[in-house]
Amino acid sequence: MNSEIQRLGYRPQAPYQLDLEVFSVADLRLRGKEQVRVTHRYEFHTLVCVTQGTCTQMVDFKSITCEPGSLLVVRAGQAHNYGQSEDWDGWNLLFRPEFVLPVSTTAHDLKLALNLEQLPEHMVLSSQELRKVTDLLQQMREDTLIDAQQEDVHALLRHQLHTLLTRLSILQGRQPAQDPLVSPASQRFRRFQQLVDERFAEWHQVADYAGQLGYTEKSLARAVAAATGMTAKAFIAARINLEAKRLLVHTEASVVAIAEKLGFDEPTNFSKFFKREVNCTPAEFRRRQRTPI
Repeated sequence: MNSEIQRLGYRPQAPYQLDLEVFSVADLRLRGKEQVRVTHRYEFHTLVCVTQGTCTQMVDFKSITCEPGSLLVVRAGQAHNYGQSEDWDGWNLLFRPEFVLPVSTTAHDLKLALNLEQLPEHMVLSSQELRKVTDLLQQMREDTLIDAQQEDVHALLRHQLHTLLTRLSILQGRQPAQDPLVSPASQRFRRFQQLVDERFAEWHQVADYAGQLGYTEKSLARAVAAATGMTAKAFIAARINLEAKRLLVHTEASVVAIAEKLGFDEPTNFSKFFKREVNCTPAEFRRRQRTPI
């Protein structure tokens, strides 16, 4: 029984040793063959830019119809499927999460960090924007082949990646310099978000996170509300439900097994929780989502 989503780590083919890789979807089909059709949970970030043809891809539990100009932002930990159609092509950009430039530590320095959460999972580029993005991807692809010291190539690619992500952020009207990256409230939320990703299956109460982080529940609630517009309790519940949806759609694990995996003492408590949040039972959700891509 498939009870886990297949995890796909960053394992470039030897002798490639860089932390960023660019290749076409056509190349991926040659390399991955039937594995391309399988849903994977990535341990790296991925940008998929469609340049020709149409396809329907799946990110987590949602189907996304893509045409030329579609750009998917698939973050580490998300489940992704390229779909069944092979009548399309585009670019893949893979990079380790730590490959993004680090946060600037002073307010006067250039903000070099980019929060991928600011980008939507599906962007639609105009023909002019698509040309600029594909030109950047093509240049990065060529530069991965430069005969130079690996650390120099890494530095070049890191700055090119920053340029690309900054361009995408600007296209969304969210320039990185306007993001309060170093404000106390935003740092509280970032730490909370990271801890929720690590412990959501064990800790379901806001008090658990506040205690671990050394914040009061009120200060944590204010930080979460400022960043997301929701309560800290709702944020935790949404993360639990996202994982439940992933497991229901992309694995054959039973509802009982999923409930246990997500930290519920009784399957009935999980089913009540899920129905309250999603307005249907786990079994109903699985049945509705099990449709051909």
